[in-house]
Amino acid sequence: MSRMTTRKVPIRAEATSEDQSVTTLELFFDLVFVFALTQITALMAHEMTWHGVLRGVLLIGLLWWSWIGFSWLCNLVKADEGSVRGVMLAAMAAMFLIALAIPEAFHDLPGGLFGPVVIALAYFAFRAMHLWLFWLIADGDRVLRRTLLRFAPSMLAGTALLLVASQFHGNTQTLLWALALAADYGGTYLIDARGWRLRSAAHFAERHGLIIIIALGESIVAIGVGVTDLPISWPIIIASLLGLAIASALWWIYFDAAVHYGEQALAAEPPETSPKLARDAYTFLHFPMVAGIVLLALGLKKVLEYVGDTEHHHLDDPLKGIGLFALFGGVVLYLLGHVGFKWRTTHTLGVSRLITAALAIVAALTLTDVPALGQLAVLAALLAALVAYESIHYARERDVLRHHHESAG
Repeated sequence: MSRMTTRKVPIRAEATSEDQSVTTLELFFDLVFVFALTQITALMAHEMTWHGVLRGVLLIGLLWWSWIGFSWLCNLVKADEGSVRGVMLAAMAAMFLIALAIPEAFHDLPGGLFGPVVIALAYFAFRAMHLWLFWLIADGDRVLRRTLLRFAPSMLAGTALLLVASQFHGNTQTLLWALALAADYGGTYLIDARGWRLRSAAHFAERHGLIIIIALGESIVAIGVGVTDLPISWPIIIASLLGLAIASALWWIYFDAAVHYGEQALAAEPPETSPKLARDAYTFLHFPMVAGIVLLALGLKKVLEYVGDTEHHHLDDPLKGIGLFALFGGVVLYLLGHVGFKWRTTHTLGVSRLITAALAIVAALTLTDVPALGQLAVLAALLAALVAYESIHYARERDVLRHHHESAG
């Protein structure tokens, strides 16, 4: 393996190989992402309004765009080799500051530093380190450096708008946050994706699969946090097991087949167009999956409160409004992300998942008077039916898919 060093580049970095695996430093980096997602779920639970949920989704978008940048960078150079690991740890510190300040992302608390400004500056530092490191490792690649120059204005616009947003409150602040993310996401989408570089399809697919695991882990944490101060009871046990069954179904939906056909499609794509496929299928279409899981975590947290907190709720109380939307809407968003992912990678429509998403919407609209535990049971049953149907209907196809992946590995 050749060292990516020249006299011009004041950094030591080692190139990845086509069969590169995710490093332990990347997994360590993801631990901050787990903490940040937990913070966002808690923030939305504290402000159970439609405005609060919108702000939570904007925060997820900010964190996702932070994480995604290093998934591309570490596809080119090893995260745990040379000077790259130092920059990774520094970026990890910046993301940790963002996560710490999430409770004050929109409302500064009395005393201390001004929370919204801390987030804006930490985000700028994070993105600047990413862009700077990318520029250094792109030495000698004129096309990649030209792409980075085109990418920089959208990054600067996004971070500048966050700083401006910190000086406002209410709807204006939320609108400026939305514009900041629109600038960042939109600028990246408009850039010719052929200018980016993708060296390892295996690493890229594995990296995104692991972040799905991270998000699912946060949904399980939400179940436990929801009953931390409550005495164990049969309703809590039943609701917890149903929540775990839902999380397990979401795991199956991704890892039984999607992780394999996504990687195969990316590996088979010609080098000149593989970055565009990676951008569309992973950078953009994995965002609704992650956002859907976080919304589901919020819904599960509220269900556990309803069935366990007998002082403020009764077992007959239905989940309504935002809690019901988060529970069912999170799963719908996750499934629609999968439908888009399958269409983009295999050019086939995930009909069974599309139907399940539609049924989940119908259930959310018609089960408004059903107790929260019953609503949770219906959602678990819908996902169990999807898993059972796909396990039987696509059994042979998926067996071939998995064995082909194992033999290729």
